[in-house]
Amino acid sequence: MPIDPLLLRARALWEDLARVPVSFPPPGGVHVVVSQESGLCPAGWLGVVALGESAIVTVPTESAAVIVRGALAGLSVEGVVDGTSIRTVLPVARALGPAVLSYVSPEGFRPVASGALSAEQLPTGHPDLRRLERAVGEGDAGEAALNEITSPAFVVREHGQVVAAAGYRAWPSRTAHIGVLTAPAARGRGLARVTGSATVAHALAAGLLPQWRARPPASRRVAAALGFEELGFQLSVEIV
Repeated sequence: MPIDPLLLRARALWEDLARVPVSFPPPGGVHVVVSQESGLCPAGWLGVVALGESAIVTVPTESAAVIVRGALAGLSVEGVVDGTSIRTVLPVARALGPAVLSYVSPEGFRPVASGALSAEQLPTGHPDLRRLERAVGEGDAGEAALNEITSPAFVVREHGQVVAAAGYRAWPSRTAHIGVLTAPAARGRGLARVTGSATVAHALAAGLLPQWRARPPASRRVAAALGFEELGFQLSVEIV
């Protein structure tokens, strides 16, 4: 059965980010490789990405690879990216995620219809973006990482103030990693869809693969509304 082209592109990205030769195995499989420069996780951590029905895992040393291969042998692909399950087989100090990885094709994209709200375009380093980040707090601002975007920022203003913004950072394999941020008082009114839609349209026009990485259900709902497909998960683990 042919593999979905969207899944193939997503897998190619994470195989590239592993920074050592690795490929996603057949369904149900997990490949563990040693990569000291892995882009799947923070330095020195274990990085897991499951896409489709298989997963790749990077570890920093050969000795860790032996331990991890043995520990993960008893887990399903779903269990390998589940923070609770992985704690039953490995001594986990800290974990980031799991985060859902979603992607959209030009054919699947559902842009927000033009209406009363439209997104204004700002340069990447505009001070109004920094004001929004300060307003939402370090946690949400860090998750959106608008300070790292390489695209223009697409924003919505209310009373002259930026209350929602989105943009993307250029990743390897011609991928656009999207970040979206909305002021707490302005949430629940569709502003993330407006700014996200403008960002996705810009990425697709450049021939890029839009990637939406999310943990909160609200963010996942925005992605789904724009036509993104949830193809897998990412989990980073620090082992004691």
